[in-house]
Amino acid sequence: MADKIKNMLEYKTLALGEMQTNCYLLWDSKSRDCFVIDPADEADFIAEEIQKNNLKPKGILITHGHFDHIMAGLDLKLMFDIPVYCSEKDMFLLKRQKQTASYYLEKEVSAPNIEKIDIDLDKIEEIALGTNIVKIIKTPGHTPGGVCFYCPDENLLFSGDTLFYKLRGRTDLKYASTEEIFKSLRKLMELPPETIVLSGHGQETTIENESEKYKFDRI
Repeated sequence: MADKIKNMLEYKTLALGEMQTNCYLLWDSKSRDCFVIDPADEADFIAEEIQKNNLKPKGILITHGHFDHIMAGLDLKLMFDIPVYCSEKDMFLLKRQKQTASYYLEKEVSAPNIEKIDIDLDKIEEIALGTNIVKIIKTPGHTPGGVCFYCPDENLLFSGDTLFYKLRGRTDLKYASTEEIFKSLRKLMELPPETIVLSGHGQETTIENESEKYKFDRI
């Protein structure tokens, strides 16, 4: 059963791929217009869920360019003829998705790279979904182009790998930044405390649960 939010938006969590990445289907309950957030893997399964829930895909929203969040992206784009939304700052990660996946999974993968971003999230501040608004919060640190998607009417945040339950995103990769991720986390801590945080991996949390750890000006 899908999780409901005030009967305006609905979402469903799909933990997919070998890294059990959370892919989210987010839709307007009246129009059935839908975004796929972080299409981690298993495009056919995601498509089945879309059809089963009678949804109308309008776009693929990518929080950041790591392979475990995008492996089903190109297939879904072609299946439904919908645009890919991502920061151009993470294009270098999308272009080497297949190589990176093969390295970390220690096997060859067949998922094709996303070679083009249709809508650059660096250039827009919000996206309409039916009668709802999804705001784009720039949250670099884990990757240069990391973003979170915030639904203000529902106090709902899709945080990718910036913020998890009792944990933040890793910053030990050469393109990552500990200083930037703490700036991003402090920005998220300004959201209402009751905001539900839906992360790229693991269980949900709230801003209130995480605020003591990240609200102070420190790195």
